[in-house]
This record gives sequence, structure tokens and C-alpha cells, in this order.
Amino acid sequence: MANIKDVARLAGVGLGTASRVVSGKGSVSPATLERVKKAIAELDFRPSHAARSLLSGTSQMIGVYIPVLKGTFYTPILQSIDMALRAAGLHMVVAFGVGSGDARRQAIEGIGFLMERGCDGLILLTNHLSDDDIAALGPKQSRVVVLGHRFASIPEQCFTADHTQGGIAAARALLEHRHRKIAVIAGPSTSPDNVERIAGFMGELERNGIDTGKMWVAESDFSPQGGWDAAAELVASGHKFTALFCANDEMAVGALSYFQDVGLSVPGDVSVLGYDDTPSAQFSAPRLTSVHIPWRDVTLNGLNALLNRCYGSAHPVVREYPVSVTVRASLGKPLKRRAE
Repeated sequence: MANIKDVARLAGVGLGTASRVVSGKGSVSPATLERVKKAIAELDFRPSHAARSLLSGTSQMIGVYIPVLKGTFYTPILQSIDMALRAAGLHMVVAFGVGSGDARRQAIEGIGFLMERGCDGLILLTNHLSDDDIAALGPKQSRVVVLGHRFASIPEQCFTADHTQGGIAAARALLEHRHRKIAVIAGPSTSPDNVERIAGFMGELERNGIDTGKMWVAESDFSPQGGWDAAAELVASGHKFTALFCANDEMAVGALSYFQDVGLSVPGDVSVLGYDDTPSAQFSAPRLTSVHIPWRDVTLNGLNALLNRCYGSAHPVVREYPVSVTVRASLGKPLKRRAE
């Protein structure tokens, strides 16, 4: 396999000149540029990642930390990041929470793993760090962006949708379909974005005359199993409801599966509304109505901001992301016999 020295030798130029042509940095005469390009083509020269790193003075790698490597939420985000980085000639390195420590300790260790590998910048998806943890990164915190969470110490580096508005949109969707007997499976109370969406949801119901203090509400863990278990508790409680709002799609899919297992028709007997509008919502049975959070837009704008910080580029960065509801088969108006 040809290397940069072979290119320089064939083109009859110095190694530095050949390097400038390959990196695209520095000036060379048009005639020299053509000779080097011809040599590159003739040798079928392709600079290795290590060679490009030496030429650019960067690792050309972006690190991404996610809490877990499973489910349908993180996969589309990772795909969006990887595709954008590849298009820019860069690479993605992923770390996720492992080990016996708590979620915060796992996040700190995952970030350390990425930093030890020389990543030029970091994208973090975690609710478990504090502003003190961000400050502990020292000068490197300037090359960090956070998706789905806000830190007071680095507000311009945080990218997330308006989850309060997402909760409001969920409530309005149920109210527009004439639901007033509503149950809720919330996510963990330690998750700020969950707290925001549930607060927005409850606030909108209260503004429309619903006593939320009498509603059946359970806290679960954002997993399909958590949705299944909470739905089982709801049915066993005997509480009357015509609609169920779940704080993410994976719990909603778990609830749908439980209802099917015990013979409850959706949306005939009960409507189900999810949150995030992940791929699982499109292919559940029935297809799940869900609050659409434009995670791809959030992700790519956060990535653009990070690339600008790391490489001096000028990618456009947008910070407002419209929230909507994607209506599918799981949402209908309540049957009279269940609404009474």
C-alpha cells in the first residue's frame, strides 16, 4: 500500500509539499498540485486515519456517551451522528454505562474512556452528571455538547427540545379526543426532561378542569418491561380510565403488549399515547400515537455546534425545535360505556 513518501517521490516533490496537498492546507503552485494529484491517482493512495491525524494535528474522532446500548431511542441518534461524521471524514467512538457504579459514576468513567482515546470533542446524552462534573473536565469542557439536558454552566452547549410543550401537546391530543379519565406512566423522577413533560401534561389537564390529584399515576424506568408492569398494576387497581399517557414510547409499547395479552382492545377499550416518536411507534400493533420530538434536528444541530468548536468550521446551528403529535391507530375517542 502506497504511503505519502511514495507520492512525494513519484511527484518529484518534498514530503512537506505532498502533505500540504493531501491535507488541503498550505499553498502549492498549480503545476505542483497537478503532479501530486496525478501521483495520488496513479498510486491509488488513500491516507490512513493515523496519517490524516498527523497531518491535521487532531484525532478526527468525536466521542459519544450514552447510558445504555439498547432500545430504539439511542440507535437513531447514533446513526445520525455517524452518518454526518463520515460525510465530514471524521469518526465516531461510543462509550456507554457499564460496571457496578451508579449512573453518575458510569457516565464519568465513560467520558474518561473517550478522553483517553484522544477524541477531539464529546457528545453527552446523560441526566446523571452535575455542573460540578462538567467543571471537572477543565479546559476540555469547551469541546463538549449535551443532548437532551441542560447545564447552567454551559447553556450554549446544550441542545434539547421543549419538553414542557411536549407534555402540553400530549394532554391536548387526549382532550381533543374527548378523554377525561386518564392514567399516566411517568419516567424516573430523577430525569429532568421527564419531570418537564409530566408537569406540562398535568398543567394542561388542570387548565381544562381535570382534577389531576385523582388520576392514577405510576413511576417507571422508560423500559418496555416497566411499561408492561405498570399497565398490569393499572388494570389490577380497578381504576377507571379511557386513555393512558406514557412518558416514552418503549413504556407505551410494553403497555400495549400487556393490554393485548389481557384482552383489552386499543383504541376500542383504551387509547394509548407515547412520547418521542421513535421507530418502535411506527411498527407497534396497533401503531402508536406519539409526541414527536425532532431528535434528529436536536442531534445534528448539537453536532454542528461541536464541529464548529473543534475544527473552526461554520456549520449552521438552530436551537428551536417544533414539537407535534403524530396521530396513529392507538388513539381514538372513548366508547361511551368506558367513559361513564
